[in-house]
Amino acid sequence: MYNPLLDTFLITVDCGSFNAAAKKLYLSPTAVMKQINTLENQLGLSLVRRTRSGIQLTPGGKIIYQGALFLKDYSAKTLAEARSAMAEADHTFCVGTSLLNPAKPFMDLWYQYNAQFADYKLHLVPFEDNHEGILSEIGLLGRKFDFLIGVCDSRAWLSMCEFLQLGYYRKMIAVSRSHPLAKKKVVEVSDLHGQTLMMVPQGDSGTNDFIRHDLSINHPEIQIEDTSQYFDLSVFNRCAESNKVLLTIECWKDVHPGLVTIPVNWKYRIPYGLLYSADAPEDVKAFVETVRKNQPDMEI
Repeated sequence: MYNPLLDTFLITVDCGSFNAAAKKLYLSPTAVMKQINTLENQLGLSLVRRTRSGIQLTPGGKIIYQGALFLKDYSAKTLAEARSAMAEADHTFCVGTSLLNPAKPFMDLWYQYNAQFADYKLHLVPFEDNHEGILSEIGLLGRKFDFLIGVCDSRAWLSMCEFLQLGYYRKMIAVSRSHPLAKKKVVEVSDLHGQTLMMVPQGDSGTNDFIRHDLSINHPEIQIEDTSQYFDLSVFNRCAESNKVLLTIECWKDVHPGLVTIPVNWKYRIPYGLLYSADAPEDVKAFVETVRKNQPDMEI
């Protein structure tokens, strides 16, 4: 970013002659003159006059001399700032966050274990819960962000990253505020008879596949309707604008103001945890291992 020929020019001017500059630069006087000539040709300006007593700056040379001093100092400071930024980036964990996969559970982990990573900072990277693009976001683990934290029982997701389970979220239902079930504190499975239950299609989630099978066998009175493969805000909107029931989880109870989330008297739940790249750098793996060693045994 800074032309090194300017260094030769500055030294030559400060020394007052090509011979003196040559000694300081460990070059021949001819080599110094060639570098000054090259700089002049590049700028299209005459910078110095050769005299018997040495060199003198031309009017243009005086301006270039002052500007070169500024550029040299500015370039050095800019380079130092860039190196500092890179060093800081090397000590930063980037954490993905979205409406349905917020970073708060990661923050709770961080404040438990950050003393072992005292030089590190956190940088939150927002992303959209777009069911058409979520797989590409998962594929950016290790590039766009180091960690995601959220519900994960997706075979597609797990084929693209590593997963450290931290616990479970209860499966619940969400209904519009005008729905007949909206005033109930707890719902029985029998209360869902005759209702349309919206849930993800079969095939990607072992947990949801089990729930679908169990309800189909033991509660055939519940009609199941497929949503998109991955939830986004449009799924919650669809539920709020209809008289249908949405299979959701406890941590999404505040996602949509038009919905009421209600616990159900069943034992369905789904795992959540830390997602990270399969080829993550050593510091990411070290944080994951720190969390893993301090996690209580997972209740099955």
